[in-house]
Amino acid sequence: MTARDTDWDGVRLHVVTGKGGTGKTTVAASLALALASGGRKVLLVEVEGRQGIAQIFDLPPLPYEERKIAVAPGGGDVYALAIDPEEAMLEYLEMFYGMRRAGRTLAKMGIVDFATTVAPGFRDVLVTGKTTEAVRRRGKNGRRVYDAVVLDAPPTGRVSRFLNVTQEVAGLARVGPIKNHSDLVSGVVKSPETAVHFVTVLEEMPVQETLDGIAELRSAGLPAGGIFINMVRESLLPQATLDSAVKGGFDAGEIALGLKAAGLADGAGDASAVADALAAEVVEHARRTELEKTERAALMTAALPRYELPLLADGVDLTGLYELAETIGAKGAA
Repeated sequence: MTARDTDWDGVRLHVVTGKGGTGKTTVAASLALALASGGRKVLLVEVEGRQGIAQIFDLPPLPYEERKIAVAPGGGDVYALAIDPEEAMLEYLEMFYGMRRAGRTLAKMGIVDFATTVAPGFRDVLVTGKTTEAVRRRGKNGRRVYDAVVLDAPPTGRVSRFLNVTQEVAGLARVGPIKNHSDLVSGVVKSPETAVHFVTVLEEMPVQETLDGIAELRSAGLPAGGIFINMVRESLLPQATLDSAVKGGFDAGEIALGLKAAGLADGAGDASAVADALAAEVVEHARRTELEKTERAALMTAALPRYELPLLADGVDLTGLYELAETIGAKGAA
């Protein structure tokens, strides 16, 4: 494996959260590829049952097992696991009570689903427990099985409760296997080996939800990581032009003259109509750029590392994932 300069040296569990529509799963998948580059082995975990990992890697639905799904740049493997809470509970029953066969009978009766519904904190312990077990797991040679684990976590509004398992199960059990299991999970989640990263776009609501999520995370004593600013569009106009457009001083007549000089308009009326439409686009672009500048400044108040990822013109496909992974690595996030 090649040495690398990363902002998250020592972190082995990367939790990725974000408001819906910000590209949370895309960033999680790209981060896993970046972390695996250079000969590493990384596990990408999904907990929401949406089969988002399968979709983004163009694969059939993933079963409840760890399987290799991609080769990282420069060598290295990405494995994936779509956690099923029912299967996780059966593993739990076998691990602590030796009841896997009886557990399957309970599952058929619907008791397992009932238990995880009336006690959502227990459900979260099961899925986070499976993830943290992968972080701790060692092979026969005594080495860690995975160099890093990336968890595609629930959205920002729920991530603190999802990770704060000790508090969530406090009302369920104060002693015994459930309490011991939650303490073990919490020990990993709240350790320096874990970082919770936020994905956002430069819009008011996602940025505010990100800031609220970071504050809630810190209040719960959970480790805030970095902020991935996704789908960033570069401005193609000089700052002076943008400033002029925002102030309403942009001259559409200059565009009309340019269009006629370039032979792109047949007559004066034609050039004027096209110029007005283009001028409106410039003003809209300038206003959006100004708003994005404001949102960037708001994100700076969180005092966390920030990583800007470009908007992919052709959309997110496998090629796009590798492009984003390269960007993530180049910016020092992996």
